[in-house]
Amino acid sequence: MAEIALPWTIFPLFFLIAGLYASVGQGGASGYLALFALYGIASPAVPPVALALNIIVASLSFLAFKKGGHFSARMFIPFAVTSVPAAFLGGLIPLSSSVFTWLLGLSLLAAALMTYHSRYQERETRPIPMRTLWTFGSPAGFLLGFVSGMIGLGGGVFLAPLILLAGWGDAKKAAALSSAFIAVNSVSGLTGHILRGNFDLRTVLVLGAAVIVGGAAGAYAGAGILPERTLRIILAAILAAGALKMLIG
Repeated sequence: MAEIALPWTIFPLFFLIAGLYASVGQGGASGYLALFALYGIASPAVPPVALALNIIVASLSFLAFKKGGHFSARMFIPFAVTSVPAAFLGGLIPLSSSVFTWLLGLSLLAAALMTYHSRYQERETRPIPMRTLWTFGSPAGFLLGFVSGMIGLGGGVFLAPLILLAGWGDAKKAAALSSAFIAVNSVSGLTGHILRGNFDLRTVLVLGAAVIVGGAAGAYAGAGILPERTLRIILAAILAAGALKMLIG
């Protein structure tokens, strides 16, 4: 497959995006896709690159939040058990350029709205019965996994606001869960893309260096430089800009 041509100015932006996303427990795929869109790079070759970078940054973020004691396997499993196979199936589905552009644009717009709205969510958390987790978590996991696998997202940008809106956890728990969710779904979705020959290793390697450094710094800081609300506003603005670029041109 043809390699993606990258302008040099995109590298510091990938570094910045990885750091911002990692600091709130995200892998950054929606941000990477938004940057690709802003630079006019929109093709089915892009999703597997975003997924590979997602794995790197989400893993760094997960390790940081798990070390802080914020991860709950009890909450994670109901979402992951359906999302992982769904992401693999999504990664197997080839999309035309026009369908990919519209689907990605709408997904970025939805992610922007959810990310922006979630900055207000500081509800008191409450214990969740396992039956409730499986009843709502499994279908939600399947839907997020399937769509994410197709367009190159990990799904965490949707899962974290969902957890906050439902009052199932605070920002730190949502970050820990979403980073784990992103990592496993990205591996599954990327596997589907690789099996159908849709993978640009060179682009992953050159951008990987930028996101490893940025993601490690962001995960360590844990939003220590800027308030989390400010970070989410910045992320929402980047997502909205990418969405408009995809949908309007």
